[in-house]
Amino acid sequence: MGRCHRSLVRRPAHVSWSDELKHALDDPGRLLAMLDLDPDYARIDTDPAFPLRVPLAYIKRMRKGDFHDPLLRQVLPLAEERHIVPGFVSDPLQERSATLTPGVIQKYAHRALLIVTGVCAVHCRYCFRREFPYADHRLPIASSSLRAIESDPGLHEIILSGGDPLMLSDEHLGRLVEALDAIGHLRRLRIHTRLPVVIPARVTNQLVDCLRVSRLRISVVVHVNHANELEGDLETALRRCAEAGIALLNQSVLLKGVNDSVDAMCDLSERLFDCTVLPYYIHLPDAVRGTHHFAVPDHVGRKIIDAMRIRLPGYLVPRLVKETPGEASKTWL
Repeated sequence: MGRCHRSLVRRPAHVSWSDELKHALDDPGRLLAMLDLDPDYARIDTDPAFPLRVPLAYIKRMRKGDFHDPLLRQVLPLAEERHIVPGFVSDPLQERSATLTPGVIQKYAHRALLIVTGVCAVHCRYCFRREFPYADHRLPIASSSLRAIESDPGLHEIILSGGDPLMLSDEHLGRLVEALDAIGHLRRLRIHTRLPVVIPARVTNQLVDCLRVSRLRISVVVHVNHANELEGDLETALRRCAEAGIALLNQSVLLKGVNDSVDAMCDLSERLFDCTVLPYYIHLPDAVRGTHHFAVPDHVGRKIIDAMRIRLPGYLVPRLVKETPGEASKTWL
């Protein structure tokens, strides 16, 4: 189990995050019925390749009777996902061409992504990796991935990605952190995750202990798109991470019908800071096949960020970015 075997903080017993995961909903009709909505099968999709998956803890934050609830919109599969729209493709970021070795993707200098799992706790409908060939990346992590990182002294930061890296058990994650900790030229470890947002119980004592003892400077980048996602249990979980010295950042995606307004994004930034999280990026959505209905034009994003600069202090205004394959960094807008 490595160094993550001992808990430094005691909490009352509760339903485990893995138990909550087992009861995640996969039936769109049942989800709509729970929200007092008509299961209109002409509007929803049941694509077996990328089906509905949403935990009950997240559903509880949705507004009943509102088909346009911003949380529901992020997870409900719609029939329009089947529409073929020019320019929307399976791999818009050309990640396959940026793969160094199975499991390791390098797009930018001095940092690389380590794909640790192909599984998520929730299927976000705008996901840019909904057609990613996880089977080609030898999951779970192969020793060849770690050897590739160890052999490149120019790498200073590893970003755990997936899928969702926190789908790994605490024990597995602990062994991985220790292995990366032992690679002398690494300085930082970043973990990109949505899991605590949809199941706050994922932030266990063992997870926090695991991250706090590493010599690497660790940051956790959560993925919150709307202020309504930041309910009490999640705030408590985030504060525990912050108290353990873990840097907390947020990346959101600007999504039509979810958060594409000045009020929504200002509310999100202020609520994030209340929860000890610093707004980091707002991404324009990637042109992934099946996600055209979430697309927000560049000029709309610019207007929103300009208005945020007027209404908020600078440290609460995230960077508006988009990703272009082959560029040396993300493009600031």
